[in-house]
Amino acid sequence: MKLKKITCALFFMVTFPAVAADKATLTIPTTAVTGNPLGVGSDQMVVPISILNGRELSLKRENTLAETLNSIPGVSNSSFGPSIGRPMIRGMDSDRVKILQNGVNNLDASNLSSDHGVSIDPLIIEQIDVIRGPATLLYGGGAVGGVVNAIDHRIPKEKLQGITGRGEVRYGGANLEQSNAAVVDVGTGNFVMHFDAYSRDSKNLRIPGNAISSRLESTQVWDPALGDPTEDPKPGGYATYPTNHGRKKLLNSQSETRGGAVGASMIFDRGYAGVSYAKHQTKYGSVKEPGILLDMDTDRIDFVSEIKDLGSFFERAKFRAAYTDYRHHEMGGGEIHSTFKNKGIDGTFELAHAPLMGLKGILGTQFDNGKFDAIGHEAFLPNSKTNSQSFYVYEELPLNQHKITFGLRHGKHEVESKGGGEDAQFGNPSRKKFNTNNAAIGGLYALNEQWSLTGNLSHNERAPSYFELFANGVHTATGVYQEGQTDLKKEKSNGLDGQIRWKSGQDSLTFGAYFNKFSNFIGLLSTDSPGLAHAEDGGDITYKKSTFSGIKAEFKGVELEGKTMLTDYVQFNVRGDYVDAKDKTNGGYVPRISPLKLGAGLKYEFDRFGARLDVLHTFKQDRVASNYNYQGGKELMTDAYTNVSMMATYKLPTQLNLEAFTRANNLLDQEIREHTSFLKDIAPMGGRSIMFGLRGEF
Repeated sequence: MKLKKITCALFFMVTFPAVAADKATLTIPTTAVTGNPLGVGSDQMVVPISILNGRELSLKRENTLAETLNSIPGVSNSSFGPSIGRPMIRGMDSDRVKILQNGVNNLDASNLSSDHGVSIDPLIIEQIDVIRGPATLLYGGGAVGGVVNAIDHRIPKEKLQGITGRGEVRYGGANLEQSNAAVVDVGTGNFVMHFDAYSRDSKNLRIPGNAISSRLESTQVWDPALGDPTEDPKPGGYATYPTNHGRKKLLNSQSETRGGAVGASMIFDRGYAGVSYAKHQTKYGSVKEPGILLDMDTDRIDFVSEIKDLGSFFERAKFRAAYTDYRHHEMGGGEIHSTFKNKGIDGTFELAHAPLMGLKGILGTQFDNGKFDAIGHEAFLPNSKTNSQSFYVYEELPLNQHKITFGLRHGKHEVESKGGGEDAQFGNPSRKKFNTNNAAIGGLYALNEQWSLTGNLSHNERAPSYFELFANGVHTATGVYQEGQTDLKKEKSNGLDGQIRWKSGQDSLTFGAYFNKFSNFIGLLSTDSPGLAHAEDGGDITYKKSTFSGIKAEFKGVELEGKTMLTDYVQFNVRGDYVDAKDKTNGGYVPRISPLKLGAGLKYEFDRFGARLDVLHTFKQDRVASNYNYQGGKELMTDAYTNVSMMATYKLPTQLNLEAFTRANNLLDQEIREHTSFLKDIAPMGGRSIMFGLRGEF
């Protein structure tokens, strides 16, 4: 309640300031591109990067980070209901996609399981950079799929005299969301303070038909934990699932989120130093398990300092670090069933050197130290520790309008299990060590002022995570007995990525293709072995066991994105992506791969009014895995759908800088199931809906 009151008060301050009558339209300065440590724009990046910021980001904000980015080619949503979703990039998720906040790892438990939320709310984010493809040099050996960097102004980096900020309220959508957020920066010149607060409440999601897909009903597949369907099924079994018929609501899909932060910086002539504290709290229901509630709480402290113009061989030095204290309870009937905790510190130190024989670049080191604890009878992981240290170098060589880039990274990783557990299921304490080496070389070749070619060749290595090494127990959220392998080798792959780009004024077109070949891809594969788990009544339940194993795999795909001005006021947009991922060891496909997507849209803006129409067609996905076990059965195919959405905006004719907007989604009221979601067959996306909002800046 306190955070909600603070949010409302801050929003009142932001939306209704004393603005001079002659003041023109105002905006908060946008954040520079962070995908490149040398500060070049996205047009000069060798690797594919998409940037979402400013008004465009404000109008696209959704419940989760993944849903907010769902319109970017190559990005999909591993939805576990409307309140939970982690971005997948090019068919890869978990540790292969790094989630950063201001360039530092976002430490939570979302990489462990899809039912764990990302502890970043899009309401307060000012910019999101998405790097598609291997970004292992600068962000760690695990970032084989890509990087999502969420950027805020919690540590100001520029001088400010006075006050600036923004606020937003919104209501509606398929889940009847009520949310508001406020961001305020106050400065006296060299000293700048930041405040933000936000809240979000949502109801059970309205869906267009049955929660359970016809494909799942026809298979009569059951989660063993839900009982025997021929006898007395427990509540939650598919045949008796309460959302199956009639209500058209996804029960237990509600959520409640509160958060806020305070930060301060001292700005010097040649740099700055600042610190911030942020808190994020959210409670949400588990769609798969009626009556189960997850209560997540995160405290984070960030420190950043940068010094420029050092006057020596090194021109600039930058240090950033974050300490995170994360925990969430999984509760049922008012009792805590299990608790997951993750505490750690992560940071980087970079030195940018002066040009050397035309080369511009940085030397950097990264460190992270984390402690994970799992408590309770449903814990399927031992307590563990992870320590990593890496050193990297990244260089760019401009050649007139062309450019060559290259880099190297070496890392040392130590993963330790404390062992123990109920009935000593995790065995004796164990410690594993890995050395990883990553390298990349790329280039940009300008054919002329409009056309350019880019290419990037990389070698990538990733150390196995603690859950891939040491898991041993039932993961109730997925209905699978998970078993780690302590003898896993590091994951290895070689990748090739290329793009052809065209840009002329406001018009642009980008077409890219990529190929990643894994000599060792760590996946969770089903086995014929049973896994026993203790039931609450003292008996045993037999689950089918799935084991983290190394296989050979190939990922390849294409991505398309373009826009052109049809008239002075109308813009046409097009996008599409396709990924194909094959298991080369066992045959067949890697699970949960996004199908072919093609989309187009029209955007109109004139004077105070704006409108947008978008159509996205997602094709049927019949390339499913044969050795993948989920909820007791095989991966099922997913039907095609077409999502039609519209948006309208109007800048109010007042002295205040206010803009009203309305957004309608799934206008055809189609049954939308995302193939990348673990719950696609029991939890569809929302039905036809409309949302209203008001945003302001000063």
